[in-house]
Amino acid sequence: MTTSAQREASGTMRAWLLEGLQRERRAAGQHESDPSHQHTWWRVMCLTGVDYFSTLGYQPGIAAVAAGALSPIATALLVLLTLFGALPTYRAVAGASPHGMGSIAMLEGLLPRWWGKLLVLVLLGFVATAFIFTITLSASDATAHILENPFVPSFLDGHEVVITLLLIALLGAIFLRGFSEAIGLAVVLVAVYLLLNVVVVGVALWQVATHPGLVADWRHALTADHSSPIAMIAMSLLVLPKLALGLSGFETGVAVMPQIKGDLRERVAGARKLLTTAALIMSVFLIASSVATTVLIPAAEFDEGGKASGRALAYLAHSYLGDGFGTVYDLSTIAILWFAGASALTGLLNIVPRYLPRYGMAPDWTRAVRPLVLVFTAIAFGITILFGAQVEAQGGAYATGVLVLILSAAVAVTLTAFRSGRRGTAAAFGLISLVVAYAAVENMRERPDGLSIAAGFVVAIVVTSLISRATRSTELRVTGVELDEEAKRIVTETPGPLRLIANEPDARDSAEYAEKDTETREYHHLPDDEAMIFLEVTLGDASEFETDVLVKGETRHGYQVLTVRSPAVANTIAAILLHLRDVTGKRPHVYFHWAEGNPVGALLRYLFFGGGDVPPLTREVIRKAEPDLRARPQVHVG
Repeated sequence: MTTSAQREASGTMRAWLLEGLQRERRAAGQHESDPSHQHTWWRVMCLTGVDYFSTLGYQPGIAAVAAGALSPIATALLVLLTLFGALPTYRAVAGASPHGMGSIAMLEGLLPRWWGKLLVLVLLGFVATAFIFTITLSASDATAHILENPFVPSFLDGHEVVITLLLIALLGAIFLRGFSEAIGLAVVLVAVYLLLNVVVVGVALWQVATHPGLVADWRHALTADHSSPIAMIAMSLLVLPKLALGLSGFETGVAVMPQIKGDLRERVAGARKLLTTAALIMSVFLIASSVATTVLIPAAEFDEGGKASGRALAYLAHSYLGDGFGTVYDLSTIAILWFAGASALTGLLNIVPRYLPRYGMAPDWTRAVRPLVLVFTAIAFGITILFGAQVEAQGGAYATGVLVLILSAAVAVTLTAFRSGRRGTAAAFGLISLVVAYAAVENMRERPDGLSIAAGFVVAIVVTSLISRATRSTELRVTGVELDEEAKRIVTETPGPLRLIANEPDARDSAEYAEKDTETREYHHLPDDEAMIFLEVTLGDASEFETDVLVKGETRHGYQVLTVRSPAVANTIAAILLHLRDVTGKRPHVYFHWAEGNPVGALLRYLFFGGGDVPPLTREVIRKAEPDLRARPQVHVG
């Protein structure tokens, strides 16, 4: 038997988990950040930069494995795609979505009704892929830096999974406690990490410049395998999709826009400065580090188990600056890689509550931070165990998520420009879309495991979302009821009980109202002088889950009529009845006719099109919304 102490403990735990639950029902694009938590653009850049800049921890090594001696050329092509593809795309996204909803919101608005919702669910699957693998891959690479440090005890070898799980658990624990100082810590980590990388890359390039023999060896390796510069570029294009990890960070760059200080215009300008500055800094480091690591590090050291595997720049730091400096560099790299998960987790916590609960496709508790942190941490645990905390093994899924998100952004910007008549702009972004599409498709072909993992996320989100929508379908769903002046007059001046006839609007002529009025009085034995009000609900976008409704009043053919437009008939009637009860102090009565047809078909029509067998559904919605039987509006069916 449950004791009072157990119940109290359970209530305390529930209150702690749901602390800060966001119950406001705002439409997409109306989310605002607390002004007290807003910062200058360069500080916010550091928050997204812990994801973007931290890829220096593993990107040069991955490029060397994928492209070999071609790594600097392939990286140069990646920089071109960054500066002339991803950057202009996301600068346009920032202008079109200043509230941080990103390209997903743009595509949602371009496709109507259920098509838009389903597209968002699919894209959220790829968002989850990109962001979850940011957490797991970065933590795995942090573990690699820990274990390869010469001062770390050897007994930790072989415990990569355990160490990675501990790092992810620590990140989750910080978010559970409350992560209010994220940007301040991010600024410190990014500043220290970039400064140390300036030293390491600068010393490495000096070694390249003062050892012409190493450069000659690299050139010989290039010409031995590739007959001409054109062949080198062609082969670099083929391996370019494997380097897509160097494009991470753009989606989080727009997701954190609400944290940039200023009005909408200043926010957009700040976001564009953020994206441009981060891209330029990263481009310089990517090219410089790829040249240094390719020329200075023996190819065998990049193989799995090699000293440069997943930590090429750390290898150079230890080799040319000593183990003392190398350890400082390792600590900085470990910190920023671990904290890169914070950027991804922040992105997930910003995006998921803005979509799924609004669609009715997630429980209401997903508006709270802590339950979501537990869910995302558990998923990251599973991914880490599945991939054995191996950096290279997770690269395919990570790249798939990143490329699909950039592709969706490029397509959204292209379609937006085309619809607004800017054909030249649309053509330019259409070309970018084709290039990114090539990279995405080629990445999926080369590493189909990444697509399989992403597809698993997509299927899981779609299935659980639809199940959640079905189980929540009898919630009230109407977040606010407003009566216009004529509607107020009708309900307040009606003598006696409030009696409403639920009428499915058809011809709306005098014969329709007279017939329905007569049938209702006969079926329910109501006198001819009893005042009756018609209530008509016209279906709007049935894919919407929550909505505010405006009830309009009119007199038609001598009958008093209330009209409203809404995505769900039964839920709207229930909400209006409860509102009329509260406004007038009267207990309303609503009168229906039984619907004809298969009840299973009626249920499906209700779930997907908002109609169905309205009378029993209306009663069920009222029952769940009002526990007091004596206060419930009465539902009559004849």
